[in-house]
This record gives sequence, C-alpha cells and structure tokens, in this order.
Amino acid sequence: MIDPPVTMPPKRVARLPVRPRAVRYPVLAVVFVCAACGLVYELELVALASYLIGDSVTQASVVLSVMVFAMGVGSLLAKRLRCRAAVGFGLVEGGLALIGGCSALVLYAAFAWLGEARYVLVAFSLAIGVLIGAEIPLLMSLIQRAESARTYGAGESGERESGERESGERKSETDEKDDPAGTVADLFAADYVGALVGGLAFPFLLLPWLGQLTGALVTGAVNAVAGGALVLWLFRHDLTARSRALLIGANLTVLAVLGTATVLVDDFEGAARRAVYGDSVRVAVHTDLQEVVVTGERGGPPDLFVDGRLRVGGQDEHRYHESLVHPAMNGPRERVLIIGGGDGLALREVLRYAGVRSVTVVELDPGVVRLARTNPELAALNGHAYRDPRVRVAFADAFRWLRGAGADAGAGADGLYDVVVSDLPDPGISASTKLYSEEFYGLAARVLADGGRLVVHAGSASARPRTYWTVDATLRAAGFSTRAYSASGGEAARAAGPDRAERARRSGGTDTAPGDWGYVLAARGPYPPALGLAPDAPRLRSLTAEGLTSGARAAERTRDALGAEPPPSTLVHPRYGG
Repeated sequence: MIDPPVTMPPKRVARLPVRPRAVRYPVLAVVFVCAACGLVYELELVALASYLIGDSVTQASVVLSVMVFAMGVGSLLAKRLRCRAAVGFGLVEGGLALIGGCSALVLYAAFAWLGEARYVLVAFSLAIGVLIGAEIPLLMSLIQRAESARTYGAGESGERESGERESGERKSETDEKDDPAGTVADLFAADYVGALVGGLAFPFLLLPWLGQLTGALVTGAVNAVAGGALVLWLFRHDLTARSRALLIGANLTVLAVLGTATVLVDDFEGAARRAVYGDSVRVAVHTDLQEVVVTGERGGPPDLFVDGRLRVGGQDEHRYHESLVHPAMNGPRERVLIIGGGDGLALREVLRYAGVRSVTVVELDPGVVRLARTNPELAALNGHAYRDPRVRVAFADAFRWLRGAGADAGAGADGLYDVVVSDLPDPGISASTKLYSEEFYGLAARVLADGGRLVVHAGSASARPRTYWTVDATLRAAGFSTRAYSASGGEAARAAGPDRAERARRSGGTDTAPGDWGYVLAARGPYPPALGLAPDAPRLRSLTAEGLTSGARAAERTRDALGAEPPPSTLVHPRYGG
C-alpha cells in the first residue's frame, strides 16, 4: 500500500484588512493612478525639453527611447525586491513621486543657471523609467500575496455554512489564483487606461491650470499618496515596525518637499527667469500657447523672447526687418500678406509705403499681438502699427489659413496678394518645420498675384548653410525662382555685450540675435525677381542697394562651401535639423 503524499501546511499569511476577494480592486485603482502620473512625468519632460532645448521631435525621441529602455532595466531590478514587495513598492513610489515631481524644476534650473539641460533630461528619463518599470512586477507580487491570503486564509474566517459551499468557494478561489494571465491582463488594462487619462489630463487640465512646474509637483504628491496609502493600509501587516516607520517618514518627507516647492515655485520661476533673461525683465506672460517675455533697460529698446528664444533684439531689429521686407516691396505692393510677425515690426516696415492699400497679418498666438498693441515699449518699437486702418489680423495656423485664403477680405477681388512676407522662427525648430515645406510654399504660390514676390526668413546662412539652402531648394521645388541674400547683425549686435550674447546662445537659435540672417526672395515662374530697392523706398537706417549686392555674394559663398545641393523638404520627409 502506498501512503498518500504528505502536504506541508503553508506558511501563515498575514491577515489583510479587507476580504481577500476585494484586494484586487484597490490594487488596480493604484495601478491606474500611478500609470496616469507616470505618463504625466513623461509628457512633462518632453514638453519642457522642447521648450528649453528646441526640436521637439528629437527631444521626444530621446525621452521615449531612454525611458522605455530604463523600464526594462527597472523590471529586472524589481526581481530583487519581490520577497519584500510591500516595502519595495512603497519606496519605489516615494522615489518616483520625488524624482518625477521635481523633474521639471531641476530641468528648468539646469537650463537657467548652467545653460545646458540635455544631460539632466537623459538622467531624469533614466531614473523615472527605472522606477516605472519596477511598479508592475512588485504589484504583481502584491496581488499574488492577496491571492495566497484568499486561498489559505479562508479556514480562519469562521465556520462554513455547509461543506458543499466551502468546497465550491475553494474551487472558485483556486481557479482564480491559478489564472496568472487574467491577473496580468487586469494589471495592464488598468495601466493603459491610467496612461490614457494622464495623457489627456496633461494638455487639457494640468498645463493650462497649473503650468509645467506646479503641474509636475502636484502629480508627484498624488503619486506619493496613492502608493503610500496602498502599502500602509492594505499591506501594513506585511511590514515590520522598522519598515513601517521608514515608509511613513519617507512619504512625509516627499510630501513636505513637494509642498514646499509648490509654495515657492513662483519665487523660483522669477529667479530662474532673471538668470535666463537678466535683471531687466519688463513683462513676462504665459499665453495659451507659449511664454512671452519682454526685457531691456528702461528708456532703451526692448528685447522679445518667445519660449526662451530671442525673437526680437531691440538694438538691431531694424537690420533684420529692413532686409526682410524692403527687397520684396520692389514692385506692385497694394496687397500684402505677412505670415507670422505678430510683434508688428515687419508690419511697421510694410506700412511705410503709401501705395499699400491693405495688409493681412496671420499670427497663431493672439497673446503676442495683444502684447505688441498694449505694451508701451513694443508698441513704440513697432510704431503703433496695429492702429493703422489698413491692417487686418487673422489668428490662425498659417498652413490651415492658406488652404482657405481665397475668401480673405484683405486680398483683392481675386483673393491674391502682391507681396507675401514669411516672418517665422528658424526652420530648425520642429514646430515651424511644416511652414518651410514644399506643400506650404505651394499654398503660398496659390495666393500670389502675377508679378508678386514671396520673401522667406531662412535662418543663418553662415552658421547653418544646409538648412538655409534647403529652404531655397524647397522653394524651387514648389515652382519658384529664387534669389538668396543675407544681412549682418552689424555693430549694434556686437555692442550688445556679453550678457545678451549669452542669452542669445542659450536661446538655441534666434531670429534677430547677433550674427547674420539669411533670406530667400522668390517669384513664380522661370525668372528670379530682381534683388534691389524700390525707387520710392523710404529712407532706411541700415539697408542699401550695395549692401544687398554684398549680401547676395555672401550667401552664394555659403552655397559653394556646402557642396552637393540638399533635397527639398516636404511634410512627410522634413529635411531640417534641430
């Protein structure tokens, strides 16, 4: 006779404060909250890096790829904590709340005081990714712990009403315990739904209501409360007295740090802004789309920064805008379209011609135009151009606006313009890349009258020749004939001093920073437009016909140094680097 195998009694499992069957639901709720917080940290890093460093495509690629890699590393490292899953999960969530909540502050501080945020961005992506990757394995261990309590703790709950009911419940519980695939499916479902909520909450709730810095801090606090509450309430009997004290102290410390940072965030932002822009900040506003800062000494011309990048240097902006506008005004000019240029400075130059009957300005951000109209320094700099009755402003994305521009009241009866001025950020900035594409120039060609001219600011010809000549190649691919020329920042730029030069360097490529600016003048058809000034051009401060000729030669020299001609840029294949 063979004796039946002896089954060893299982280890005693610590009692849970709720019925074992109900444990899964609070665990899945915490998975949902933690996943939402994790995606907010990820999007916060991408958004702030794009704002501070530029080239959103590159920054998103760096953050996402590094973070996904780090999540794999975190999953492997979590294996060492599975034997103490409760305390391990509590520490992971506390660390994630602290690092993720403070990531935006530290990234902004590195940019403001060190002038370099790329390495900090990679470090935070790694740290946050490792901690997020450790969450699911530890949560899986906690759910398995609850399943063990469900299976083996049933005998301690009191008498069963009947042997048949006990047998059926044990069979059901055992079936659920032996379904790890279902447990994993529940975990990932809660994780993905939480990521959806976090991804939608970031642009529609956190960013407009709290801003980037406060939004990250509040998210960290929510993360700390959710993780700490799960462990300290539901799995408190799994903790030793020392572990419980450690987790309580760690969570209180994290919440204290995040709360203090939230209270002081305005002071921090002011100090960081002074570090970036200097002590002469006049106006700093957050529009619905971007941060706009006006700086400069009282009584002097202002500098305008948009999202941390110098867009207008008051001491030498006339060199930039005269070179941009006046060569295109050599010919018919009754109807003019300005794309971008919400600061009103290109508009100021256009309105100096008496023959201009109407000007349409297409600007994406109403906040920039509002500031250009109401800020005394900017309004004086643009000559109060927006008060002119010939001016009409359309607040829209330029690409979409051009697709429906045939009904524009600022154009002639045929819906066409004599001059189109493209006064946009550098093409290397990803947000503006589509406005330097072959498709965009094709739309611009549709609204250009016969004999009309299009002028494009194409970035620095000497510092970024490949980008500059890619703009030229793209215009020619869209059916234009082109003339390339450049203009120097001149003595006013060099006299601006080291502080302004440093701020321009940190801005990562500017429109009117010290250096040179490159332009392309274009017309439809096989013949390029004449590069010169109109006979009745107003008196200019810096631009001359001789200067245009030398600027054309300087631009051509950068083509010779480039070698092979770059291909045109399209929407599906952008060619501009960051």
